Amino acid sequence: MRNLKLVRQTSVILTALTLNLLHLPISAAPPAAKSYIVVLKSGTDSVETAVEHASKYAFDVDFTYRSALKGYAARIPEQRLSMLKNDPRVLFISEDLPVRITAQTLPTGVNRIQGDVSSTQSGNGSGSTNVAVAIIDTGINTSHPDLNVVGGTSCIRGSKSYNDGNGHGTHVAGSVAAKDNADGVVGVAPGTPLYAVRVLDSRGSGTTSSVICGIDWVTANAASKNIKVANMSLGGAGVDDGNCGKTNNDAQHQAICNSVAAGVNYIVAAGNEGKDLANSIPAAYNEVLTVTAIADFNGQPGGGATATCRADVDETAAEFSNFTTIGSNDAVHTIAAPGVCINSTWLNGGYNTISGTSMASPHVAGVAALCIASGSCANMTPQQMITKLRNDAAAQSTSYGFKDDPSAPNGNRYYGNLVYTGGY
Repeated sequence: MRNLKLVRQTSVILTALTLNLLHLPISAAPPAAKSYIVVLKSGTDSVETAVEHASKYAFDVDFTYRSALKGYAARIPEQRLSMLKNDPRVLFISEDLPVRITAQTLPTGVNRIQGDVSSTQSGNGSGSTNVAVAIIDTGINTSHPDLNVVGGTSCIRGSKSYNDGNGHGTHVAGSVAAKDNADGVVGVAPGTPLYAVRVLDSRGSGTTSSVICGIDWVTANAASKNIKVANMSLGGAGVDDGNCGKTNNDAQHQAICNSVAAGVNYIVAAGNEGKDLANSIPAAYNEVLTVTAIADFNGQPGGGATATCRADVDETAAEFSNFTTIGSNDAVHTIAAPGVCINSTWLNGGYNTISGTSMASPHVAGVAALCIASGSCANMTPQQMITKLRNDAAAQSTSYGFKDDPSAPNGNRYYGNLVYTGGY
């Protein structure tokens, strides 16, 4: 149940960080109210409690969570927080924070990670998988002829549509699963069923509460819809407490941990600030596979190719890519993929070339889907999948890798090995 309208609403503008520093207008409770996520104790009915609290304390509920998390998101007057915290059913309350997006030929990225020699042989005109992938993003252009969008949901207030109005989610979807046909581009796992989970609006803006709404939907539908992989090319500020958010009251972390426990593999972008990813979530969470970006301009190893849409150096870590450090806790869940000048699907049935760790992450999401579909990762837990993909990447010869990978690191920076598709 969403958008419980229990009191008359007024409108305010909530400033939200976006890729272009734009603003997202939302409906809100009285001016003194701020948006919070209320996490409830196990066994508590989320909907019943949300209705009761909203009526008692006079605030508006935006989302209720029942699968990945027990709780709800609401706009709560600050003077009522202390009373709410004392309710015996409340585990903790955390502030709702902004999140942002992090942007037929055989695309260079798919070619570089050997997608053309995988079980589906991307680019040979045939082949597909039946492992569904959820794109937790700005939605997907549902009518794009090169994409197999089979359903989805919207976690945007006031909108039931999961159609993409930004382009980012559609681009991500194409790198995962553009069809292997005679048109446009081809993805790593061609034709894979896609679920559009819209948690960011047409400006690329969203909040922690909308992202948790998407995670909750994926968790609730994973078994019935065969959703094995979820891509999150988005992020915000935060850290991993090493305890699934139970120590630092991180509701999003708890939701992802519960979703992972339900068998969903989360592939996430490392972020585009050119710094240690330890202060970016969900990239810092140990339960996800975090993807850094490399520059590749011709789909081939070796280096020396001429730069195209950006001035990065061929076969090096992208200058914008976040990274971790050698020997850190984050190094054991980090892997690399192409993320510079990636051509993929776009709005209105079109195609576009953009760069970012957002573009690297879906390459790995496609590899994860292939690994499951081919049987190589069948019946593996998400943690076992992370280990396998990283070990298979590390097993490739040094000539397959890139400058700045673990065999030739850039100081103490760790970007991970380049993901390898060919074995699946």
